[in-house]
Amino acid sequence: KEITDLWKIINEKDSVNLITIKNILDTYGWLGTDEIGQQGNATIFLVIQHSDLETQLKYLPMMREAVRKGNAKSSSLALLEDRIALRQGKSQIYGSQIGYDKEKNSYYVLPIIDPDNVNIRRAEVGLPPIETYVNYWQINWNLEQYKKDLPKLKNTLYESK
Repeated sequence: KEITDLWKIINEKDSVNLITIKNILDTYGWLGTDEIGQQGNATIFLVIQHSDLETQLKYLPMMREAVRKGNAKSSSLALLEDRIALRQGKSQIYGSQIGYDKEKNSYYVLPIIDPDNVNIRRAEVGLPPIETYVNYWQINWNLEQYKKDLPKLKNTLYESK
C-alpha cells in the first residue's frame, strides 16, 4: 500500500511538472543554461524524457534545435532519441536505455543499431564508452555476446509492443 501511495504522489507531481514545462516550452522555447541555469535546463530535459511518447515527439524537433544553438546537451538529446526509438519499436542509436530481466534478476542493454560502432556515436555526443556506462547496472559489456543475443532481445522487445 505504501508503494502504491508513493507512486500516486509521483504521478501527480509528474503531471503538474509536465503542464508547467509544456507551458514554458510553448511560450519561450527551449531555454538554455544562460537563461535558467544548468539545473533548470536539465529539469526541462528530464520532464520531457519521462513524459509520454506524443509529448516527446512534439518537443524532439525543439530540443534538436536547442542542441544546434547550444541551449541543450547533445548527450541529453541522445537519451531522448534512444527512448523514442524504442517506444516506436525501433532499435536505439546510443545504447542509453537499459532493460531489466525479472527472471534473471539482471539488467541488459536494449537493442542497439550497429553495436560495433556504438562507442563512436556515443563519443560524438559526449557520452562515455558503453563499457563504462553499463557498469552502473553491473552489466559486463561483451560486444560479441551482445551481437549474438541481439535477435532474441529484439524479439522480446517487439513482442511486448
